[in-house]
Amino acid sequence: MKNLHSTAKTTALIQEAERHLSQSDAIMAQLVATHGACSFAHRADEPFSTLVRSIISQQLSAKVANTIESRITALVPAPFDPERMLAVPIETLREAGLSSRKATYIHALAERLLSGRLDFDELVALSDEAVITALTDLPGIGRWTAEMFLIFGLKRMDVLALGDSGLCRSARMLYPDVQQDSILEAVSEPWRPYRSVASWYLWKHLDVVG
Repeated sequence: MKNLHSTAKTTALIQEAERHLSQSDAIMAQLVATHGACSFAHRADEPFSTLVRSIISQQLSAKVANTIESRITALVPAPFDPERMLAVPIETLREAGLSSRKATYIHALAERLLSGRLDFDELVALSDEAVITALTDLPGIGRWTAEMFLIFGLKRMDVLALGDSGLCRSARMLYPDVQQDSILEAVSEPWRPYRSVASWYLWKHLDVVG
């Protein structure tokens, strides 16, 4: 399975994104200055691993998700391989900290890949919404998980997960004068077409302040 993006191309886009965000939003300019270069271009992008990590992370804090992921990695070395993952019994995955549902979802994803019913390479040419539609057809993968795949798997630059509670919390800290219910919709227009990179800075801020 081939890489789904060019790291060099993504790095150049992120550098352009950092300039755009710094020029279009004073708060983003502060975040870029504080946290430095956005690093998700260099994050491992093997697509099966990206989706497995997203499934693990659903409704969990980053700390808990990282702990469970490290236990899973002890069973199936990273980057995760669908055949090896499928060979690990559901009960063993549960003992590592996954819920029965999440373990079942990961097995179903592995089965779909191995059967050829899902081909990650075919997703590259699709629009963001078409990728979301294709992925949410899988058990246990909702819109948020598909959006994380767009950002970290396909390196799409203009994805904003409006339902991400961490992003919303970070935005409310950083833009206290904005009182609208949909805080992300209210403040994100200047970030286009680099809302994925803006999201990274919001998450980074949350990592620091807790």
